Amino acid sequence: MLHFLIQLSGKLLHLKKKSIAIIILAFILLSATIAFLLEPDTFHSWFNAFYWVMTTMATVGYGDYFAATVTGKVFTIFLYIFGIGLLSLVIGKIIDAMGEMQRRRGAGTLTFHGHNHVVLINWNRKTQAAVDEILCYDRECKVVIIDENGRHPLESMEQVHFISGDAASDDVLLKANIGSARAAIVFSDTRIDEASLSDGKSLLIASSIERIAPQVHTTVEIMQEKNIQNFKHVQVNEFVLSHDAISRLAVRSALQEGNSEVITQLLSREHGDDIYEIPRRSGWTTYGEAFQDLLRQGATLLSDRGDLGINRKLGQPIPADARLYIVADEATYRRIKES
Repeated sequence: MLHFLIQLSGKLLHLKKKSIAIIILAFILLSATIAFLLEPDTFHSWFNAFYWVMTTMATVGYGDYFAATVTGKVFTIFLYIFGIGLLSLVIGKIIDAMGEMQRRRGAGTLTFHGHNHVVLINWNRKTQAAVDEILCYDRECKVVIIDENGRHPLESMEQVHFISGDAASDDVLLKANIGSARAAIVFSDTRIDEASLSDGKSLLIASSIERIAPQVHTTVEIMQEKNIQNFKHVQVNEFVLSHDAISRLAVRSALQEGNSEVITQLLSREHGDDIYEIPRRSGWTTYGEAFQDLLRQGATLLSDRGDLGINRKLGQPIPADARLYIVADEATYRRIKES
């Protein structure tokens, strides 16, 4: 009997999880039925027998039901030996599955199934800063990093998912669920020394995103400004020239003291006020009306899209397709948005 149980347990170990689940469910239901048939006066109903089998297998028997006949006690011993062993096998399988899931998460082989996330492509220090800024902006936002590195760079952060592979590959982008993403940012691959080759790889990735998910807002970092013309046939929403902002900020800091502090506040949500987009209100006819109304609420109207000359157009009507941006702290922005 013991030899048979050992052999049976060995075979169960090699079964698929779905098969084991079906076998355990069938074993529990059959055991409850046998227990009720053996001792109907003890259990009174099939459900009570089922309850007794579950508490016995879970080793938490409360003693409110117990076998009274020899046959029933023999069957109880069978449950102790085989049933508890079967339950231990299930627990072991669950722990193994959780461990395997964690290993796959670290290796970047798990498909992401979330929505409205931000996809960051190519891992480097700028990507790390981007993750920090995104989570500072929205703590609940999910971030997916795609990189050819074989290990999750931020494994301790639950909000960050990792996909290992070439981002120009359709399979890799689909694993990141690119079609349901809020935005995608392509950083230059710092492992490529030649700037033109790095921009060429970014172009290839941007082309793949455009083909698979043209609705996703795509931002691409480029190393050389002259290469922007090569992206014209790809519907990239924004370009960021690498190191350009840093160079300009350094010059402003050197020539105009304190200038860099203002720009730093606008660049990062961690510092001071920030830029927010607000919807146009029906009561605003001109830029001046919007400017004065927002000023009374503690915000400053900054621009309409990329037009920063609002203060010179206060008497002009606001176009129907205007996109207005303000400078304010988060509390003021939320108060304006909700009012």
